[in-house]
Amino acid sequence: MTVDASIELVKHLRSTVVHIHAKVSAEHPSVRILGEERMGSGAVVDAAGFILTVNYVVMGAETIYVSFPEGRRIKAEIVAQDFDVGLALLKVKRQGLPAAPAGSSEEVDRGSPVFVLASTGTQERRVADGVVTYAGEFEAHWEYMLERGIISSAFNPGFGGGPLFSLTGRMLGVVSLNLNQVARNSLAIPLERYREHEGELLRHGRVLSRPPRAWIGVFAYPLEEGVVVGGLVPRGPAERSGLHEGDLIMSVDAEEVATRKALYLSLWRHAPGEKIRLEVMRDEELRRVEVLSGDRADFYKQRL
Repeated sequence: MTVDASIELVKHLRSTVVHIHAKVSAEHPSVRILGEERMGSGAVVDAAGFILTVNYVVMGAETIYVSFPEGRRIKAEIVAQDFDVGLALLKVKRQGLPAAPAGSSEEVDRGSPVFVLASTGTQERRVADGVVTYAGEFEAHWEYMLERGIISSAFNPGFGGGPLFSLTGRMLGVVSLNLNQVARNSLAIPLERYREHEGELLRHGRVLSRPPRAWIGVFAYPLEEGVVVGGLVPRGPAERSGLHEGDLIMSVDAEEVATRKALYLSLWRHAPGEKIRLEVMRDEELRRVEVLSGDRADFYKQRL
């Protein structure tokens, strides 16, 4: 594939991208969807051994190994996770690593050229180029929303978690997943979502300054009529409380929720552990379901 970025720049930045191999216990609640063995990409963001990746690659991992382009393989540990944004920070016992130069999603807008570097194996890295097709609010079906996400035509050529770069070689974000609904696009989580809370993540392993969000464990899909429950997290709060797949959510706490964004914002006004009253349409009958909300981070915590 031809890339707009210079070969020299890509070769230089290649050394900042690592391969991640995580093994997760069969009992972990994420295994049913994500599996016990996961491969991912990551970007070195600090020469002291800190690596940024997407949280789903390492969530619940019992062991994590990081492989560098030159072939060295090192055990890593999770030092921080942000379940709301979807990022994880790993640490390896190795100093003087080449780190990706930090940038910001604010540097690019629609039409800006970008490229992705990703791992396809322990020593293999691939690059794909494209342009930013959208930079703004992004929501997804797993109770997830970003104030600003970067969608680009640089389709992820490898495992998730690799860096998105500008043509100046600055890291703009972490590539989360490919989006296939309309075209071959990928979503990147802006790097500033990590940088703005870096101190808290390093000190506490999580973000304390953001109010904790209630989580109910639904996969929500928008329809013209409202928001439908397309799936439920097994043994999650919604399933335990009697919500059913196919329920059309009409209101939260007696307030109408016509969009997925409205649903999420209504849920997030609550803290984990609070009861949330939902009205749903099921079998052409309006039903009331009281859900005892949970904490996503606690539900998916490592079980070592």
